Amino acid sequence: MPNTLSLVIPCYDEERTLKACVERVLGLASDDLALQIIIVDDCSRDRSLEIARGLAAAHPEIVVMHHQKNSGKGAALHTGIARATGDFVGIQDADLEYDPLQYRRLLAPMLEDRADVVFGSRYLQTNSRRVLYFWHTWMNRTLTLVSNMFTNLDITDMETCYKLFRRELIQALTLHEKRFGFEPEVTAKIAQTRCRVYECAIDYTPRTYEEGKHINWKDGVRALYCILHYGAPSAPLPMQLLLYTVIGAVCAVFNVALFAALAGEGLTTGWAVAIAFLAAAALNYWLCIQILFQHKARWSTAGEIVAYGVTVALMGVVDIGVTLGLVSAGLAVTSAKIISVGIGFVGNFLLRRFLVFPKPDVVRI
Repeated sequence: MPNTLSLVIPCYDEERTLKACVERVLGLASDDLALQIIIVDDCSRDRSLEIARGLAAAHPEIVVMHHQKNSGKGAALHTGIARATGDFVGIQDADLEYDPLQYRRLLAPMLEDRADVVFGSRYLQTNSRRVLYFWHTWMNRTLTLVSNMFTNLDITDMETCYKLFRRELIQALTLHEKRFGFEPEVTAKIAQTRCRVYECAIDYTPRTYEEGKHINWKDGVRALYCILHYGAPSAPLPMQLLLYTVIGAVCAVFNVALFAALAGEGLTTGWAVAIAFLAAAALNYWLCIQILFQHKARWSTAGEIVAYGVTVALMGVVDIGVTLGLVSAGLAVTSAKIISVGIGFVGNFLLRRFLVFPKPDVVRI
């Protein structure tokens, strides 16, 4: 019995290329490989949905799904992945930048049971290529580098469309990103499963923005956020410490600035220290759950709040005690505050990392 490849095709205003793309995909079928083609129309404004339904009427292996409102590429992929029934699930853009026949290369390590996920890399190719935007390529390579630092994967093209998964693996992941943040999110969560990841070279024919390319710099900023948000909870400890240094620096500046402002308004040193510390602690907590640590990784909501309260109380005592102690010893108030903040930085990271937000258990699939 042949293996089945489910290819999810997210589609938004692709009337010019959709039919040609699907016809190329159909060429993948062979005696050893059956196809399920899932076209997800993301509320196109052109004739894409009509074309997709016409193709489905002519080819029983094609399934058409439709979003009532435009939700983004990631959302279309979520819909298609959930519908997939094949042994393997892949992604195929409808814009003809990627040649579907190259999925034969990606399938090889899967069929030989050497891989659970295969990335098709645009940067491993050795043949000729169309030259377009330097900054777009630079952004892709930079995002891949940062992603690798947090996932500890050594891949060359995290942002590639061509990702092939074993169906049971990809359907077991809980995915949230609805636009192009899908790529860094799925990469981070694949890395956390500790599954077998392979790469192979693929050909790539990029299109210009005039030809219908949708991604822009805002998606690059979102991708960076997704790398941090989804990758940091399980990142190597040095990367977590580096990221917490940035968060800690932001909160430290806020702490000192607020303290100076309150003291300048005539508030007593003790009250100024306490208020500035609590405000900075709240900012630190918000930044931690947004960027660095997985919110409620292990505790219940109440347990997490209690654990965080303990760390705040403990470091608050340290902060106030060190500041007042140094001031009483004759040190300038601002200098005393800066020293206490530095001590608090180390203590806060250790308590948050190992008490409030312990590293989530690795999910092995």
